[in-house]
Amino acid sequence: MKKTLILVCLLLINFTFSQKKQDFVLNSPNGKIEVKIAVNDKITWKILHEKDVILAPSEMSLTLDGNIVLGKNAVVLNSKKESVDTSFDSPFYKKKSVQNKYNHLIINFKNDFSIEYRAFDDGVAYRFITKKKNDITVKSEEVLLNFDQDYNTLMPYVRDLRNPKDPYISSFEAHYENKKISEFAKDTLAFLPFLIDYKNHKKAVFLEANLEDYPGLFVTNNASKSGFESRFSKYSLQEKNGGFNNINRLITERADYLVKTKGTRNFPWRAIVISENDAALTNNDMVQKLSEPSKIKDISWIKPGKVAWDWWNDWNIYNVDFKAGINTQTYKYYIDFAAKNKVEYVVLDEGWSLEEDIMKHNPDVDLETLIAYGKEKNVGIILWSSWMALTKNTSGILKNYADLGIKGFKVDFLDRDDAKMVNSVYDIAQKAADNKLLLDFHGMYKPTGIQRTFPNILNFEGVKGLENNKWTPNDDVPLYDCTIPFIRMMAGPMDYTPGAMRNATKSEFKPSHSNPVSQGTRCHQLALYTIFEAPLQMMADSPTAYMKEQESTDFIAKIPTIFDETVSLNGEVGKFVSIARRKANIWYLGAITNWDSREITIDFSFLEKGKKFEAEIFSDGLNADKAAVDYKREIITIDSTTKLTYKLASGGGLAMIIK
Repeated sequence: MKKTLILVCLLLINFTFSQKKQDFVLNSPNGKIEVKIAVNDKITWKILHEKDVILAPSEMSLTLDGNIVLGKNAVVLNSKKESVDTSFDSPFYKKKSVQNKYNHLIINFKNDFSIEYRAFDDGVAYRFITKKKNDITVKSEEVLLNFDQDYNTLMPYVRDLRNPKDPYISSFEAHYENKKISEFAKDTLAFLPFLIDYKNHKKAVFLEANLEDYPGLFVTNNASKSGFESRFSKYSLQEKNGGFNNINRLITERADYLVKTKGTRNFPWRAIVISENDAALTNNDMVQKLSEPSKIKDISWIKPGKVAWDWWNDWNIYNVDFKAGINTQTYKYYIDFAAKNKVEYVVLDEGWSLEEDIMKHNPDVDLETLIAYGKEKNVGIILWSSWMALTKNTSGILKNYADLGIKGFKVDFLDRDDAKMVNSVYDIAQKAADNKLLLDFHGMYKPTGIQRTFPNILNFEGVKGLENNKWTPNDDVPLYDCTIPFIRMMAGPMDYTPGAMRNATKSEFKPSHSNPVSQGTRCHQLALYTIFEAPLQMMADSPTAYMKEQESTDFIAKIPTIFDETVSLNGEVGKFVSIARRKANIWYLGAITNWDSREITIDFSFLEKGKKFEAEIFSDGLNADKAAVDYKREIITIDSTTKLTYKLASGGGLAMIIK
């Protein structure tokens, strides 16, 4: 009898243990990536790439109201694996279509939740899914990132605080600090994306995607300093005006939860892109692949293009017979310039209206006259607005200006990504789409896939762009320019606003408000129009500056802002990058370097074999080391067997159009 009782007890113990401890393995289609998931008293995942540890066992959980923790002592109900190999159209992107091939595992747990894992050849991702009947309150989410060694990181810390007491109100602009994991800046936060540098030239970039009705992810160092742990901004309860020109909304009271949301929903993806060579990072589609398809059925009215922009150049036009400034004559001049150079849009930045009420116009700006004048010249008008002003009556404001003939809005000073702000972005996107209006979100957190879901959003800032050259003399801009294609640009397009016609060497650079200058050479600026992704791409300098440099202007004007194919040629994070993109039967090529001059070789094997091509080439001039405006233009014949070596000056570049 005692033996029977002991046997029954052992069986019960074994049954209980088997319910609690289960292991799962998911491999990428090419077999190089292995994801090991362990379900015990906690749920962890471990990621290997050809036996190299990319992520050591790291926990994940979601805490709901009532101290319900999804991920602790979880009980597996069942699981399912499948392989997916498909593609989808991407009409406003760096390529015409995106291949979406992955292996998929979904684990269903007791307590009405699941975790979905995907393994691609270039990375992995997971997300929580809840299936509860009633609404839920999310108190917190645990995202741990543990590492087996003290690797170097490139980390964008929260620096530009709009409210010193609240680190979650930020412009999301920061240069990357190269530090070991253990050296993470104490008592601070960093935002995504960021990069980990492993041995054997492997790198990983950490991203999130499909951020909807949920706050964005920040990280801080964990207690052991061997990795990072998540931080999220709590939901906003009370706000007041403040910040720059009093046009931010500063949060004075936050809730003790992240969001109150639907009980049946998908949560954001936590994604890691893994690369064996740096260049591959510049042509990655992870965020696109993890995002929701377009909610706009008719996209025929969405027109990407370039924009003549006023603010960076301080409305500084001259050799004219009127006083330049924020007035009708000046904007007519911008429209004339845009029309002459086949630039699709002109933006009216701050000053065309009252900042706090954009329904009240500056009397010096006759908006209806400008809209009609632009229509006559085939140039669309885009209006600037702070987020605060636009959200006073979003539907009414958008309808009013759409009815007037405005083509879109540049929305500025969002400066946070709590759930309330994220929901507002979706709301603005939908209402803009209803009125057939384009959007450029400036002063914005990094894109997380909404650009696929609402393709009328053509651009996002969340980058330390050219505007900072007006006031930051100590920033290393060429280094940053050679870093963001490998990190920030993986999240989506960037409203960096290139196009300076006044260019300076490292020793000669000085900030200027009305005659702003770029760091690096003219060819560096020209190359950015191919390298930096931006379906709505700014031309930051003044019409006067562009007309004085018509040869460069003609070249910029010919470069499209969306492409059918992208080829990563070469590159090394923080040092240099070269990219080629095709639109129809014409190729566009850009290459840039940091402050180190270097020789780069361009291999044209991406061209169609057996055909001859004409290449218009802008390369750094022999004297670009002293006069950064110096360049050489030439037209040569090449084919797919051609290899050409060019010397890039300090902060230099190379730009081509090949047809």
